[in-house]
Amino acid sequence: MTQALTLARPYARAAFSIAREAGAFAQWSDALAFSARVAADPQVAGLLGHPRLDDADAVALLSPGGDGAGQAFADFLALLAENRRLALLPEIAGQFEQLRADAERIVRARVTSASELPAGELEGIRAALKKRFGREVELETAVDEALIGGAVIAAGDVVIDGSLRGKLARLQSALAS
Repeated sequence: MTQALTLARPYARAAFSIAREAGAFAQWSDALAFSARVAADPQVAGLLGHPRLDDADAVALLSPGGDGAGQAFADFLALLAENRRLALLPEIAGQFEQLRADAERIVRARVTSASELPAGELEGIRAALKKRFGREVELETAVDEALIGGAVIAAGDVVIDGSLRGKLARLQSALAS
């Protein structure tokens, strides 16, 4: 586990706790996602470490604007700025989303296939994953022609490689032994 993930964990848990108490998971998700994207920008990342950028300006730079998560989110950003942890926003946002998914009993899965899958097939995959995990499933899809055929499904720590490329690699490995 990287040091950034370790440092981000208590902040993600604090953000999650605040969002849960306010019943504002969606607003905090959106606000954290925005701030994380901005903080991850190479030009902004250089600015965040600059000694002449004061905390208020850093918070203003990373705030999503509008009501969103409100003053509580601005206070959270101010705390991160005060502790020199604004660069951790991408890790904090990622951990927040994991905590939210666990609380809402949702599994996020990525289906990468060699070609675009029809909606019926995706629903079949969703139903199978729901049965396996006993949770609601959110699917994200991607196309990678290098898979040749089939698909690779990644859900949490579980990876199911049903691609033709994967089968060929396993066959090659078996023949080489």
